[in-house]
Amino acid sequence: MNSLRKNTILLFFLFVFTSLYSQNKKDSVYAELDQVMKKRSDYVKQKEERIAGLKNLRKEYLSVLQEYSLNEELYKEYQKFQLDSAIHYVKTNLQLAEKMQRKDFVQTSLLQLATLYSSTGMYRESEEILQNINKENLSKEALADYYEAYSLFFSHYAANNLQEEYIQQIRIYRDSLLSLLNPSSLRYKINEAENDIAAGNPEKAEKNLLALLEKTKNTPQDYAMNCYLLGNIYRERGEPGKEIKYYSLSAIADIKSAIKDNASLQALALSYYERGDIDKANEFIQAAIEDAMYCKVQFRTVLISEFNTIINAAYQEKETKRKEQLQLSLLLISVLSFFLLLAIGYVYKQMRKVSGIREELSKTNEKLTELNKDISRKNEQLHEINIQLSESNHIKEEYIAHFFDLCSAYINKLENYRKSLSKKASEKKIDELLKILKSTKVVENELEELYHNFDHIFLNLYPTFVEDFNSLLIKEEQIILKQGELLNTELRIFALIRLGITDSVKIAAFLRYSLSTIYNYRTKTRNKAAVSRDEFEKKVMKIAKI
Repeated sequence: MNSLRKNTILLFFLFVFTSLYSQNKKDSVYAELDQVMKKRSDYVKQKEERIAGLKNLRKEYLSVLQEYSLNEELYKEYQKFQLDSAIHYVKTNLQLAEKMQRKDFVQTSLLQLATLYSSTGMYRESEEILQNINKENLSKEALADYYEAYSLFFSHYAANNLQEEYIQQIRIYRDSLLSLLNPSSLRYKINEAENDIAAGNPEKAEKNLLALLEKTKNTPQDYAMNCYLLGNIYRERGEPGKEIKYYSLSAIADIKSAIKDNASLQALALSYYERGDIDKANEFIQAAIEDAMYCKVQFRTVLISEFNTIINAAYQEKETKRKEQLQLSLLLISVLSFFLLLAIGYVYKQMRKVSGIREELSKTNEKLTELNKDISRKNEQLHEINIQLSESNHIKEEYIAHFFDLCSAYINKLENYRKSLSKKASEKKIDELLKILKSTKVVENELEELYHNFDHIFLNLYPTFVEDFNSLLIKEEQIILKQGELLNTELRIFALIRLGITDSVKIAAFLRYSLSTIYNYRTKTRNKAAVSRDEFEKKVMKIAKI
């Protein structure tokens, strides 16, 4: 039971996480589409710059074959961008192919021209070209292009006339195309998916198209087509969330590639219209119309015109309602404004009465502010004094405790010294006694111990004194203690100053140096300061506050 409960909880959280992730991803797609729609002209400009770069190649330096290849590149750029220009470059290539006596190039150009003619609505010209091509003389690759051109011809023609015979022709030519293509190729899989959708097998098409998404990301036109077909599947299935998501992804890819012959914007307009979002529907249908007219793709214009009027009428109706609501809102605002003016008049009278009180309060507040500032300053001073007193008390407590310890130790030493001298005197060892009395070693040892105790106690109170003191000196003049030293003479002088003993006479007496030596030490150290010489000792007094 516990295992079942754990698995149930795990599945619940996994479901919630997946739902949230999908929603965030979906929202990001819509946000990206909005941004891309705003930058449509930028993508067109980038494409025009790319085309201009190709056109700038000096044709006089190109061979006929190189010129043919250049025109092929320009045809590809214009193919779904501006059909008139695409037709121009295909016609030019047709002449070059005949000049080179390359039948394969002639066939390729004729098939390209037939597809372009059918896109622009020149169905008779397109059909005439296709009928005049002898498919028996075509290579396998050219024959695949031939079947695809016929399939597209009937697809474009069916936009004007949805007769079953034309739909049947599309299926026949697509089947013929699939029989020639490599089943592992991207072209085969996309055409197969279109066939499956048309044959009423959307589940198979969906599975194959979802598997192709990652593979087509590097080819924007294929990716756009892939997403568009997925959108069609979800539209037929009645899944509006997925339908709009994949139409949006298709539209993003088309806009970024400056593809003007696209179906995604048109599909999005219809989807949003059916959901009741008339503003979005109108935005996308207007963009679709602009693209179709820019590209001069006639069959798209026919498809768009079928429901543009409906969307536009709904948009105009919504705008009319908005205007009515705006007029009502303006009327209400006018009434409210009248009452607001009355209220303002009343408030103005009250404000004049209150004005005198405010002036008095202002003056009182100014006085209170000044008093508060004075109190604040006094509190700061008092706080500083309390800190100093606390520090002073702490120092006194430390030194008094150590003082008693030292006194006790010195009394014991004096007693031991007295006993030692008494013993020498009682044993009549006068020479040894005189030698001990004349020696300064005892004094030197006691002084050394005194200074060691002082250093130890001071550093116990101010453990960072040496580092803080060095920070006040320029780098090359900082003090480096010898091994075993706690403080040296220079540090000891400023340690006494830190404890509040600033009189050089007292410092000299404690350290058993001359007054001039202490003065020279202090002057020399101030000259090595990294801060102002006048402020140096004041900053020493603030070192390592307890």
